[in-house]
Amino acid sequence: MAPQSTVRALKKPLRLDDEVRFLRSWIEKPLHMGAVMPSSKALARTVARYVDPHSDGPVIELGPGTGAITDALIAHGVAEKRLVLVEFDPGFCALLRERYPQATVIQGDAYSLDLTLAELKEPAAAMVSGLPLVTKPMLVRLKLMRDAFLKMEAGAPFIQFTYSVAPPIPKSLPGIRTQASERVWMNLPPARVWVYRKG
Repeated sequence: MAPQSTVRALKKPLRLDDEVRFLRSWIEKPLHMGAVMPSSKALARTVARYVDPHSDGPVIELGPGTGAITDALIAHGVAEKRLVLVEFDPGFCALLRERYPQATVIQGDAYSLDLTLAELKEPAAAMVSGLPLVTKPMLVRLKLMRDAFLKMEAGAPFIQFTYSVAPPIPKSLPGIRTQASERVWMNLPPARVWVYRKG
């Protein structure tokens, strides 16, 4: 009979090559990737704590990559079946479907949410973004947030982490409430989480 530690190791999916997958994707498409490495557990936990696990609607994650933040959302209490994972990279999509069989994985462009989420009928309880927003023009960033609010319940958070010192979307937009986490130093590179709510 296998030792208990061996059984536990077999049940846990191997994540050792996630860094290699990320680095390969970043080398191939640097402007599509938000980072060279997956988010750290500290950053992922910081992002997840802004999502209410007891809300009813779907939780949408834009650019989940290999699932570092997805893991944190589930650990935070968000049911896997509530997750809608929007990923552009087909290789990451295959990986996400394998790792999160109860989640809805959509291969599509997060910058065209009206098309990508056309089948989503229920307003989302939260939207989490790991997209590299600072590589996009400001009008593209603002359109993404506007489209996100159209897909969410009133007051639901749009959560964006960034490695930039400046906020990825201006803090003083009319009708938008903004808050930010402390800088997460236990991440490569250090990051901050910004949360935007309409109304």
